[in-house]
Amino acid sequence: MHLFAAEALLPGGWAPDVVVEIAPDGVIVDVRAGAPMPRGAERCGPLVPGLANLHSHAFQRAMAGSAERRLRADDDFWSWRDAMYGLAATLDPDGLRAIARDAYREMLVAGYTAVAEFHYLHRDPRGAWYADRAAMARALLDAAREAGIAICLLPAAYTQSDPRGAPLREEQRRFAASPDDVLAIGATLRRDAAGDDDVVIGACAHSLRAVTPAGLRELLAGSPPDVPVHLHAAEQVREVEAVQDALGARPVAWLLAHHDVGARWCLVHATHLDGAECAALAACGAVAGLCPTTEANLGDGIFPFAAYSAAQGTYGIGSDSNVSIAPPEELRWLEYVQRLVAQRRLIAAGPGASCGEVLYAEAARGGAQACGLRAGSIAPGLRADLVVLDDRRPPLANAAPGELLDRYVFADDYARPRGVMVRGRWRIRDGVAVA
Repeated sequence: MHLFAAEALLPGGWAPDVVVEIAPDGVIVDVRAGAPMPRGAERCGPLVPGLANLHSHAFQRAMAGSAERRLRADDDFWSWRDAMYGLAATLDPDGLRAIARDAYREMLVAGYTAVAEFHYLHRDPRGAWYADRAAMARALLDAAREAGIAICLLPAAYTQSDPRGAPLREEQRRFAASPDDVLAIGATLRRDAAGDDDVVIGACAHSLRAVTPAGLRELLAGSPPDVPVHLHAAEQVREVEAVQDALGARPVAWLLAHHDVGARWCLVHATHLDGAECAALAACGAVAGLCPTTEANLGDGIFPFAAYSAAQGTYGIGSDSNVSIAPPEELRWLEYVQRLVAQRRLIAAGPGASCGEVLYAEAARGGAQACGLRAGSIAPGLRADLVVLDDRRPPLANAAPGELLDRYVFADDYARPRGVMVRGRWRIRDGVAVA
């Protein structure tokens, strides 16, 4: 299969007249710029790498916009959790599958080509295991397959309600899963998905408030050494204080001191970093999993993006609570919040660089890394996870290539790609889902 794009975003920047050759297995085998259109090639609009959504709780899409009534004077993240617990208590595998399938289809329409699903709804509403302990996880894999999106599934260990080891609360009983539980679930799912290149099963602990240090060590020791490792870290000030009180260090500092945190790790949020943590996280090569619309919705705080970006830290974006499913909105919020704090413009961009292009390209690479996928750029040997921008209408119409992603991120209020390809297969074509 050959695609021909009048312009495409390659690792070195925008290039004209690009031919992308894709093998039957969905891997890019050749990329040629300044080339004539081959006979039989499919012509497409401006071509960019697909974005991986590196953090999702798909079930929370069912409550999007439903927790915006103020019910107490100090409404915050912790009170929002109560509403989330109420939804979580109602779901069975069929309900989870239906919600997730619809959410994943929305992600494809929006331009995501993969999703990292952070999964902790393990048990039934009474807190008992299903006969098949992987039943809820299988529902998510089935939903991804039906939608046509690649998935990195992350069954999360969850054993306590605070860093000092308090037992799980009644409303958390569905989440209970020891490291042994999630290791067994992960091993089963990897065996069942063997040969499916659109499925990655990672290693995951909910957070340092939800697992013990010994439990995290057990989880990492029992997981394959090459799978992604995800956990929430430093999302809330109260969480940072509780971890510091219990473990003697701030969450990110503790992780860096006690584990070989590196390129396969994704620290989700990492909102509240001090200067030393920010520099060390950037240097270690881990991915900061940034979810700006959810972090804003929940009042989490502001990630130190200017310093982290200046230190060449790796990052990607996620839709998290799925209050919004829109990659350009995540990137726009990421940049705009920094502008408000710094009272200056163009935080992500170096001298002469396009801000939208930098944000998009870095998020594409970081998201793929966090999901354990060989993707994130248009280059030989990588998956053909691709997005075709819609330049048939304003504000992208008649834009020079160097402005396309600036307009897409900052000026397109109804941004929807013209085409979305996952491992060489069209999922959205001419703006319409492909069966």
